[in-house]
Amino acid sequence: MEIEKKLNIPDPRPIDVREGTSEDVRPSQELSVWKRFLMHLWDADQHLKSLEERKLVRKLDFGILICATLGWWMKYIDQANIANAYVTGMKEDLNIEGNQYTYMLMCYTIAFAIMQIPSNLIALKIRPRYCIVVCEIGWTIFTFAQAAAKSPSHMYAFRFMVGLFESGFSPVIIFLLGSWYTKTELAKRIAIWHITGFFGTATSGFMQAGIHASLDGHLGLPGWRWLYIICGCMSLPVALSVWFLLPDYPSNAKIWYLTEADIELAKRRMDRHGRAKVTGVVDLKLMKRMFGNWRWWIMCLMYIFYGNSCQANQYFSVYLKSAGYSVSQRNIIPACSNLVTMATDYAWGFGSDVTGNRLYWMVGPLLGTTVVGSSILTHWGTSDTARIVAFFFLSGGYVTAVTWTWANEINSANAEERALTISSMNGLFYATNSFLPILIFPQTTGPEFPRGFPSVLSFALVAIALMLLAEFLHQRQMRQEEAKSEEEIPAEVVEMSTREEFKGK
Repeated sequence: MEIEKKLNIPDPRPIDVREGTSEDVRPSQELSVWKRFLMHLWDADQHLKSLEERKLVRKLDFGILICATLGWWMKYIDQANIANAYVTGMKEDLNIEGNQYTYMLMCYTIAFAIMQIPSNLIALKIRPRYCIVVCEIGWTIFTFAQAAAKSPSHMYAFRFMVGLFESGFSPVIIFLLGSWYTKTELAKRIAIWHITGFFGTATSGFMQAGIHASLDGHLGLPGWRWLYIICGCMSLPVALSVWFLLPDYPSNAKIWYLTEADIELAKRRMDRHGRAKVTGVVDLKLMKRMFGNWRWWIMCLMYIFYGNSCQANQYFSVYLKSAGYSVSQRNIIPACSNLVTMATDYAWGFGSDVTGNRLYWMVGPLLGTTVVGSSILTHWGTSDTARIVAFFFLSGGYVTAVTWTWANEINSANAEERALTISSMNGLFYATNSFLPILIFPQTTGPEFPRGFPSVLSFALVAIALMLLAEFLHQRQMRQEEAKSEEEIPAEVVEMSTREEFKGK
């Protein structure tokens, strides 16, 4: 076992929590072929896990996934409301002119970028459950506030505050998911979490269409104001549920549905997959470790380009309005494109977990969707159908779930480096995204956006090149670490271990 740990060879035996050690308990021998097939569809190694480990994963799905998905769903409803409100009366009511709508988007992204790294630093020192509750209650308050906006200046302030409170949600959740789930489980869980954001965007479109039809003018309020009121009412119970359901890290988790045995099992699962535990120590040594290797630099740069390659889809409704589509159509059609995103985002994450490969499930989808869609929109042409199809192609280009899984795995040796790298990736992306829209997608150049769509195409191609570079560097580093480990172990010990292994077979 000591040799296996030094050589970083995962122990294939399932964990039996009853004895506190790894034993060959053969948990699936009583299961039918059909049940094993269904289990395999969820996790590739589900049929190999002990009964206790399967129960633990179900509990984690119940707690972490419910909180993560409901919170992310509401965040994206709140975030998408600005676009749906803009095309459903807010533009006229608040007398929004020129690039003021783009400035509203910028206020949100600036605030979102500011708190990315601080939020994970806080979560390393304070229980993440506390952080998430404060975040959700904060953005709920300012969601209500947007219903009372009287001018574009009010919306600038309210959007900034919504972005400030929402900023801590994603880096903390991504880091928390990576602290509980293993390599065969993580990508699809992040995918499930991530696609609920697109479901939230779709929900916002369907909600605005229904609210405009049924509540527009009710009690003297336009439909877009009712959208913010109703969303605030939905956000509050979601925020309160976090207090009762979200666990903290395995090292300090105290939640009613996890026993001490569950927590010990969770710790051993992370140990077996080389995932370092959270210590909360952030010092100069950590900074030197993080900035002194390629991981932080390449991963952050890659995510900046990848994230900005996903920005064209938010202008779908703007195009539909300029093309003369009805209020319902310009809410519902983009909502349908978000349903496509949900299906493809989960598919990329599921395929990544099943095959155990991350790179192919990032590069392949980007080449087949974002590059194709942005190429069509760069050409523009005269066909309305081609443009609609191009926007739907762009909807399939989100590989965020696989990217975050990859980031968790590449930085698994140090929990604090993992937390800061994840938050830096997200924060630097939003920092660039706070000013890029005004440069490449100024409202006055729509709907053709002659600088925007070619930029998206180039961002996607650069992101692909950086993904290939990161994979090359990661594989080289793993080979170097393995060679170093072999040098530290006497040759006769390795030879004896190899003979014992063959005897066992």
